Amino acid sequence: MKVSIRKISELTGFSPATVSNALNGKKGVNRKTAEKIFEVAEQLGYNLNEKITKIRFLIFRRNGLIIDDSAFHPAVIEGVEKQAKEMGYETVFTYVDINDPESYFQIKNIVQDSSAAVVLLGTEMMEEDFQLFENAKCHIILLDGWSDTYFFDAVLISNTDAACRAVEYLIQKGHEKIGYIGGDFRIQAFKYREIGYRRMMEKYSLPIENKYRILVGTKIDTAYEKMKDYLSRDREMPTAFFVDNDTIAIGVMRALQEKGYKIPEDISIVGFDDLNFGLVSNPPLTTVHVYKREMGEIAVRELAEAMNNKNKMKCKIQVCTEFVERGSVKTMK
Repeated sequence: MKVSIRKISELTGFSPATVSNALNGKKGVNRKTAEKIFEVAEQLGYNLNEKITKIRFLIFRRNGLIIDDSAFHPAVIEGVEKQAKEMGYETVFTYVDINDPESYFQIKNIVQDSSAAVVLLGTEMMEEDFQLFENAKCHIILLDGWSDTYFFDAVLISNTDAACRAVEYLIQKGHEKIGYIGGDFRIQAFKYREIGYRRMMEKYSLPIENKYRILVGTKIDTAYEKMKDYLSRDREMPTAFFVDNDTIAIGVMRALQEKGYKIPEDISIVGFDDLNFGLVSNPPLTTVHVYKREMGEIAVRELAEAMNNKNKMKCKIQVCTEFVERGSVKTMK
């Protein structure tokens, strides 16, 4: 027999709204109240054997330096919503800020709730964060994130391979002095893109100069300010830079141009993500196209398969990219 929220409300003495908020991992329910609600819900077998009808899109925020004001993630969310709707699932959005004192308890409630499967946006997650989701009672798939220690289903960008392709393009255009500009918040994706940069430089026996490795802010304004500060000391420059993403690249280009550098005549730039503003930058930005909406769709399909097949093995799916050639790279030969 179906166990209702009203029944849990009657047995615990808490209002149906409070019970619903606790079971859905929403903020505003104190620890002892939620623990009592979950205890009673589990005793009654609430939703344990019922068909899952909703998918929770869980946005994990460590500091917002990547996901706040990002043009990347709305497309991913669109893909999740579209695929979920087509498959008959309701999409519920939950936001967790790890700096909030209540966040650990909020996560605990979410992972104990077997009534919803979870698409976990892991862009800003560090390795230690994944432990919070270990041994979850709900189905979880990571989106744009992965762990080297804990094992989850995951859909992610083929970051290293894509970076290899971008740097090799610069090399084929005749560039030998190629620098790397990265985000100073070292998310997993940035680390693996730098691995791709280094791999290609080593493959072609080109020097990797520390003086050409620059870390800047991860938003347009902070990337601009830190690059502007770097340029204020009149440093020797390479002929090209591979940049962690388009957001950073736009800020860097602005600082370079203000300093008097012409792009691509003096310095070539390659970004990553293929965000819309790269089309209208001056010059248009050569970049790596990421299939953002499709990543969200794949995550929902994989999650649905895991829900329907308890014996499904865990796997990480790397989504390939496409290189987009525009006007920010000069041919040296």
